Amino acid sequence: MAIKLATPGVYIEEKNAFPNSVVAGSTAVPAFIGYTEKVSRKGQSLINKPVRLSSFTEFVDTFGGAASTKFVIGDTPAGEDFDVEVAGKKYSLNLENPSRFLLYDSMRLFFANGGGTCYVISAGDYSGEISKKSLEAGISALVPETEPTLVVIPEAVMLAKDDCFALQQAMLMHCGYKMKNRFAVLDVFGGYAPRSYDEDDVITQFREGVGNNFLSYGSAYYPWVYTSIVQNDEVSFANIANLDVLETVLNAEADALSKDDAKRGDEMKVEIAKLSDAKASAKAVNQTLNTISPSFKAILGVVKTQLNILPPSAGIVGVYSMVDNTRGVWKAPANVGFANVVTPTVKITHDDQEDLNITMSGKSVNAIRAFVGEGIVIWGARTLDGNSQDWRYINVRRTLLFLEESIKNASKAYVFEPNTSSTWSLMRSMINAFLTNVWNQGGLVGLTPEQAFDVQVGLGTTMTPNDVLDGIMRISVKVAVSRPAEFIVITFQQKMQES
Repeated sequence: MAIKLATPGVYIEEKNAFPNSVVAGSTAVPAFIGYTEKVSRKGQSLINKPVRLSSFTEFVDTFGGAASTKFVIGDTPAGEDFDVEVAGKKYSLNLENPSRFLLYDSMRLFFANGGGTCYVISAGDYSGEISKKSLEAGISALVPETEPTLVVIPEAVMLAKDDCFALQQAMLMHCGYKMKNRFAVLDVFGGYAPRSYDEDDVITQFREGVGNNFLSYGSAYYPWVYTSIVQNDEVSFANIANLDVLETVLNAEADALSKDDAKRGDEMKVEIAKLSDAKASAKAVNQTLNTISPSFKAILGVVKTQLNILPPSAGIVGVYSMVDNTRGVWKAPANVGFANVVTPTVKITHDDQEDLNITMSGKSVNAIRAFVGEGIVIWGARTLDGNSQDWRYINVRRTLLFLEESIKNASKAYVFEPNTSSTWSLMRSMINAFLTNVWNQGGLVGLTPEQAFDVQVGLGTTMTPNDVLDGIMRISVKVAVSRPAEFIVITFQQKMQES
């Protein structure tokens, strides 16, 4: 607007020299939905209220600790992994309630793998059952939030099978249809079990159950993992539901011990009697029995092992965060170590992975594998839309989401500006500058910026006269996104001796 010159004097007129710039959006801000110990803060309910956190300490301060998971000692052996032998007799050790609260330990796995800023939505406390309805309500609560870019629900696999698949379909719909700016990381229902390649096969059931919609907005990983998240001092006889049976089992060991060492056997029986004594120090009893009773130590070892079996999704998005922060969202989150993971629950071979990676249905499932000398590695970078040439790779989909959201947010400044060549030029230069910066960082491929991207806007190129009359500005952006070298083929050939 020109300065009104009416009175003699000196006037100053300032002009903007630079156009608006595109601010790069966040790429790895996961939203976790699940059950927590605390569901209120300062008298206000936290249920279905997204809370932004940046550390595990903040999570504990806000949402509390882990649920007390109970196990039942039985006479019938459960399987060689979870059996305990005492005085020549085998006992099984199984979860009292197969539906187990996982969010607390999943958050620990997330931060252990490089996770940072995240959102947590409480679906309820530990007093009730894990409910599909409650977890779905958490998804709906995410709609007003603009920062989250990933959606994770570790406890989805604790639902009944059909409910789990329905919830996972809702996650994909939220990401690909409702919001179109975020990505879901899914776990395979029953993914702790090996494949059977029949109608009960865990991967076949997952592929059939997850549906066919918005597959490029999600990825899945198999198998579940044995972690080292839960430590020895976190398990005790309080994790045993039927203490009377525990006393019987340990007394049998004490009787056998008394035959060789009566004093030690009597000492052990004194400690066993304290298991059901409310006045006894639980910590002291636990430490003493752990020292003098091999069976008690073995039972707690099995408890710890089972508590450490976790679906991998939370740790995976921690890896996403770490890779994004160190290399960029355009780097495939694969061939990366999986921290605090001891071993996968299922050992996958090269042949086993063939069907996971490439299948006629296109629903690729990424493998978590153990390699000799390398440890546990994430060995796959595909979305669930594995047959798509456009959206096959996780980093391609997530890079496009990053570019789209960044440019979209920056373009809001030009809403209601004149739909003229000067505005078109400003927008073109703004987007060009942003994409050039991404190209310089390695996010786009091409020897020059012109080869890496192309931005078009204007009458006769992207718009018609009717578009201008209707108040529509159309911008065309083409980008060459970096794709991973998933298959490296090295050709060897003998050559003739030359000397």
